[in-house]
Amino acid sequence: MRHIFIINPAAGKSDRTKELSAQIQALCRARGLNFEISVSKQPGDCTRIARQAAGTGEAVRLYACGGDGTLNEVVCGAAGYANAAVTHVPCGSGNDFIKIFDRPEEFFRMEQLLNDPDEACFDLIRVGEDYSINICSIGIDARVGTSAYRYKRLPLVTGKGAYNIATVVNLIQGIDRHYRIDIDGTQLDGRFTLLCVCNGRCYGGGYRPVPEAEPDDGLLEVLVIKKVSLLQVAGIIGKYKQGRYAELPEFVQHFRARQVAVHCDASEVVNLDGEARWAKDVEMKLADEKLRFFYPRGLKYHVK
Repeated sequence: MRHIFIINPAAGKSDRTKELSAQIQALCRARGLNFEISVSKQPGDCTRIARQAAGTGEAVRLYACGGDGTLNEVVCGAAGYANAAVTHVPCGSGNDFIKIFDRPEEFFRMEQLLNDPDEACFDLIRVGEDYSINICSIGIDARVGTSAYRYKRLPLVTGKGAYNIATVVNLIQGIDRHYRIDIDGTQLDGRFTLLCVCNGRCYGGGYRPVPEAEPDDGLLEVLVIKKVSLLQVAGIIGKYKQGRYAELPEFVQHFRARQVAVHCDASEVVNLDGEARWAKDVEMKLADEKLRFFYPRGLKYHVK
């Protein structure tokens, strides 16, 4: 089996390539593993590297060394390849997907990913030619999440701080947009604050919109928030962040679905696990492909 470590030097607040490479070499050589280290140089490299490795047909484990965006790129490259399994070596600002597990801190101990890890088969969200393993969204949260990178490397600004700055900026620029939405045949037409489609449970540096979401149940959890005022948004988003959407029936609609289509009046940013895409028409559906995901032995991810 080959072990391919894909490092994104742009993840997090600083480039950790040298540190990670030394750690990987020490751990893998001590175990006699067949390993390679690849470093991305531009967006899309992680997907290309993962697809090339998976496309050989050999049994391969792919280690996404970076943030949620890095994991997304590796997932997009590995999707559909039964011989490839993926994991996350967290080096980003949020590292949100692995928070589905009961002890996500174990992922920070790389040796735990090498010592006979467990494996699960997870659902994926298909968005055009791309995939998402965690959460897709359109609206104020997508605009916040995909602009937070501008602030994450400012002095004294944490990952959460970058999201907070981006939130204030985007609230000033306007909260709602007009969308036409189709959720498994249910039609919605109006002005909306946001729409999120969840396979995982956490994004945006700590938002947990649907805490009961399961990544392997064959359904997507969908929340649609109607237009809200600037005065209302803090309280509503606060409950949304905590997964208390059921307390807001006048503002939030919840669906369990397999397919969501959105038409926007103008090109809108779409968040795919922290990666940005722009489109007027977006289809987010449960993918035919599944993903093999490996993780430190003994961790749990089911809610019940």
